[in-house]
Amino acid sequence: MNEKLMGVFAPITTPFTADGTVDYSGLEHNVRAYAKSGLKGFLALGSNGENKSLTNEEKLKVLEIICTCKREDQVVMAGCIFESTFETIEMAHRMEAYHPDFLTLLPPNYFKRQMTDDVLCRYFTDVAEAVHTPCLVYNAPQYAGGVGLSIPLIKRVAQHPNIVGVKDSSTGNIESILFAVRNHFDVMAGSINNFFMGMITGASGGVLSLADSFPEITVELYRLLASKHYDKAVALNDRILQINKIVSGKGGVAAVKYAMDLNGLVGGYPRLPLLPLAEEDKAGIREKLAAEGLL
Repeated sequence: MNEKLMGVFAPITTPFTADGTVDYSGLEHNVRAYAKSGLKGFLALGSNGENKSLTNEEKLKVLEIICTCKREDQVVMAGCIFESTFETIEMAHRMEAYHPDFLTLLPPNYFKRQMTDDVLCRYFTDVAEAVHTPCLVYNAPQYAGGVGLSIPLIKRVAQHPNIVGVKDSSTGNIESILFAVRNHFDVMAGSINNFFMGMITGASGGVLSLADSFPEITVELYRLLASKHYDKAVALNDRILQINKIVSGKGGVAAVKYAMDLNGLVGGYPRLPLLPLAEEDKAGIREKLAAEGLL
């Protein structure tokens, strides 16, 4: 395993003010707070970061703040997510000025019917050959218009020297991916729902949305699994799954941000068209988190 990919990563959110402006000072506050945690690092500009709702200039500013304010040993994956090979490479070169450790690539999906394994393999390898930064492929059909990465495709891209791993946020595939490539390719869980099974079958770590709000408990679960304390890990995993259902599992990015606000971080607003939570939903989250002793 690549040591840089071993641990828990927060898919860091982008805080907005009520008028939709990026709250860069709030972002800096969050990164500095996370620097004091046991988090291995961050996925910048992913789905929790509302990547598709940011302008290119905003994306670069967000990445700059994360790379500047993180703990020195923390690792940054930068989501470089565009529909064309040309624009992906262009932005990747601009992102490399801030020295992220990895670039994370989601498959294009606007022309979904044409996104065959051959097309996607060409896309990933063309980008990987054009940049100096190691690349991770991102298997998340729910954020890619239903375009997922097949096991044969993952095996093909795993042969490229500058494609070093996969983040899997799909449902029910992480074991098959691990059995296919784990001896020479890092596999990371992209959800708390597949983190436990991924870790015990060979995943290097996970990118977990609950880490945005409560990094300590997700890091503790990783430590228990990495040290094979499975009895304690099972109990903590059950608790985390229940917490996650009421936070990101139900309310998505808006709920993650609200839980951050409750824990002294700057969640802020989502950017329209995403709506902030209704008051009754906020009350349900507060009640659940208080009952779990997290507030």
